[in-house]
Amino acid sequence: MELRRRIGESAYDIWLSGVQPAEWDGAVLELDAPADTARWLTGRYGPVLDRCASETLGEGCVVRLRGADPRSRAAGTPDPAPAQRDAPGLHPRYTFDQFVIGEANRLAHAAALAVAELPGQAYNPLFLHAPPGLGKTHLLHAIGNYVLAFGAGARVRYTTAEAFTNHFISALGARSLASFKRAYRDVDVLLIDDVQFLASKARTEEEFFHTFNALYETGRQLVLTCDRLPRALSDVEQRLRERFEAGLVADISAPDRATRLTILRKRAALDGVRLADPAALDLIADRVTHNIRSLEGALVRVVAFHSLTRRPIDRALTAEVLDAMYPAPRAAPPSIAHIQEVVAAHFDLSVAQLTSGSRSGNVAWPRQIAIHLARELTGSSLPAIGRAFGGRNHATVLHACRRVAARMQTDAQAVDEIASLADILAHGQRDRGC
Repeated sequence: MELRRRIGESAYDIWLSGVQPAEWDGAVLELDAPADTARWLTGRYGPVLDRCASETLGEGCVVRLRGADPRSRAAGTPDPAPAQRDAPGLHPRYTFDQFVIGEANRLAHAAALAVAELPGQAYNPLFLHAPPGLGKTHLLHAIGNYVLAFGAGARVRYTTAEAFTNHFISALGARSLASFKRAYRDVDVLLIDDVQFLASKARTEEEFFHTFNALYETGRQLVLTCDRLPRALSDVEQRLRERFEAGLVADISAPDRATRLTILRKRAALDGVRLADPAALDLIADRVTHNIRSLEGALVRVVAFHSLTRRPIDRALTAEVLDAMYPAPRAAPPSIAHIQEVVAAHFDLSVAQLTSGSRSGNVAWPRQIAIHLARELTGSSLPAIGRAFGGRNHATVLHACRRVAARMQTDAQAVDEIASLADILAHGQRDRGC
């Protein structure tokens, strides 16, 4: 029930309803999954499965999906067995190899890699700041996996601030604080996710403060993630905020289009997604712009619809799936200045001529068309349009619009010409927004 609540009814029914428990030894829960989806399920739902198991069956419990192909691990990725045994909760798929670097995350990636290579020596603490879904948790896991693989036996512990709090409360109730302290202070690298959840928990903050000091003063590495900057954590004690800022604060912002497209291509290749049209990924990258988790979720949704309907993954299917959650943005209306430029160029005039006081036929008619298009396409008021056309009053603007409407009643060429200009303006705006 907890798993169903966390990932939603639809996702659970599509992907996890067929997964069955196989073995449980008190620490590791093994699940049987279809051979052709076990690998994908491990990558997509491994962390939430571990979290639910830990909360339901006890701290430290992890989940393994039987049938996952060990060859799916990328070169340089640590073997998942020691990661699961020595640092419960670390996901083997979240590695530096699988992290897509762009301008928005370059500093954070470089800092995380430096910390992984030289724990306690590079940046301590390392504070990764980003809104949800931009990759800070991926980097946190990547550090842990790297240290486990190449750290010559270094001890790593990964947890969330919420899990730290729950563990602390349980230790208080069981009078096992000494064991609790050893679990967090006898490690070489402590990775804490979502430290904003420490806010307003006085006793937990006190314990975390002493844990932080115990590790920091002995030269051991701390890495923290948060959805806001340390100074914005107004409900966290000042002394903790100061310690968070004592090392390096590295932020991650929304990825640019090239990075989004690279993420989608890498994910599709890793999951073995067969694309009937590679432009389907371009469409996702254009629609989902601010969140990597949502970006990957959109791809999963498209793949799910493909699996259920057996339709090819092309632009048509992708657009149909995305329209419900990420509808195409409406093109911004053209500006009056842009209309003037397009109409003047069409009639081989300058904008100065178009907005001048000239009443000659080769200027007056193009001016009237431009005024008509400005009224039809921009939604600007008559006085605003008049000001843009050499300071004319609203009566002159209205007269120009009536002249154009009357001519269009009898002049098919005028209708075609105005329709062509309107189409140029509409497509020009879309092109300018891409």
